[in-house]
Amino acid sequence: MADIREWRGQDVVDEKGKRIGTLESVYVETSTDEPFFATVTIGVMAKRRLAFVPLEGSVAGPAYLRVAYPRSKVKDAPAIGTDDILPAGDEPEVFAYYELPYATGAGGERRLARR
Repeated sequence: MADIREWRGQDVVDEKGKRIGTLESVYVETSTDEPFFATVTIGVMAKRRLAFVPLEGSVAGPAYLRVAYPRSKVKDAPAIGTDDILPAGDEPEVFAYYELPYATGAGGERRLARR
C-alpha cells in the first residue's frame, strides 16, 4: 500500500471482488502525508465522475485494489467531476458518508490533499 500512488489506472474492486471502477487519484491526510482516500472513476462515458472511498482496510492485488466497502456504497458516495478537486468545504461530507470522524488541523487547515 505504500506505493498506492503508482496504481493509478488499475481496477478497484469491492470486498467481494466486484469491479467498481478505475483508481484515479489518492488523497492523503495533510498531517501525516499518508494515503487516506482514493477516487474511483465510475459512470458511463458522458457521465463519469470520481467517487471517494477510504483506503483503510484496502488490499493491493496483482492488478487491482480491493477496498473494504461494497460496490453499491462506493457508487453512491460523494463524488466530484473528473477534472475537479475536492473543495475544502466538502471534506466533512465525505467523512460523514463513511461514518469517519472529521476534524480540521489545529490551524483550521484542510484534512485531505490530492497527490
